[in-house]
Amino acid sequence: MIGGNESCTAGPIPMSYLTCLTYFLGEWTGVEHIEDYLSYAVYLLWVLFPLAVVFLLPSVLIILFYTSILLLHIYKRKNELKEAYSNDFWDGAKEMLATLWDGHGRIWHGYELHGAENIPEGPGLIVFYHGATPADYVYFMARLLIQRKRYCHVVADHFVFRLPGFKLLLDVHGVMHGPKEECVSALKKGCLIAIAPGGVREALFSDEMYTIIWGNRKGFAQVAIDAKVPIIPMFTQNVREGIRTLGGISKIFSIFLLPIVPLYGGFPVKLRTFIGEPIPYEPNITAEELTAKTKAALQALIEKHQKLPGNIFRALMERFQTQKKED
Repeated sequence: MIGGNESCTAGPIPMSYLTCLTYFLGEWTGVEHIEDYLSYAVYLLWVLFPLAVVFLLPSVLIILFYTSILLLHIYKRKNELKEAYSNDFWDGAKEMLATLWDGHGRIWHGYELHGAENIPEGPGLIVFYHGATPADYVYFMARLLIQRKRYCHVVADHFVFRLPGFKLLLDVHGVMHGPKEECVSALKKGCLIAIAPGGVREALFSDEMYTIIWGNRKGFAQVAIDAKVPIIPMFTQNVREGIRTLGGISKIFSIFLLPIVPLYGGFPVKLRTFIGEPIPYEPNITAEELTAKTKAALQALIEKHQKLPGNIFRALMERFQTQKKED
């Protein structure tokens, strides 16, 4: 076995391993003074490494999603499931994935859920602010299932259903396309549903000021009125500090209608989800009035629990604080 202090030789002159490698590379490529180029390459690597990490960390979420899909396929194979299956069959798989995501939320973000008592025992429509990714909603769903044994369906953008390999994950978790009739039917059956009216546009174009971008969308309000259920506002503190989008490049979405833009961050900032007081059903309210009321309730949660403008360093430091802004 060769010791760490031994050297290799090239001709009569003994050399260290690094010098030896440089020598052979020079001989192979024919480039003189290749050690200068290597030193420059090492320097660039050292300088660019933090930048590379910032853009690579968000891929952890993608890895977790596909790990979840892989676990579902293993679960399906282990139980020799063929084509038809019931919701009860997947209860064990849902709890397994909830444990996986809740563990990630606890370890990486010190995730906390506040105000879960505001969620009614019966049906309800949760309306939340959409960060650059929906990771905070996944943490919420996992924690709710673990603590309250309550499952929450979510309405997703159409492009999510075109993501490769996601079909099983979406089917198992009852993710919905969002037709009003389907949502109303599910609510009348007693389901809990979550929706971010801002959707992908809010995810891409909102910023550290946490601007609510709903446009003229009020279909969710009509769903709540037709189903005669309360609306529950929800907001996650520091959600835009964990992962951010490159604002200028986000304009690609408005041109090509593609929700694919570079993300950066993945920082272990403190995340706290706050559930506001329910907005009860009123028989005589219009969709426009209920939309305005819901937006005001969500804005109040943002102003109460988020320091504006958002700051990544401050959000990181909040991991070491025991008190939140206001509870």
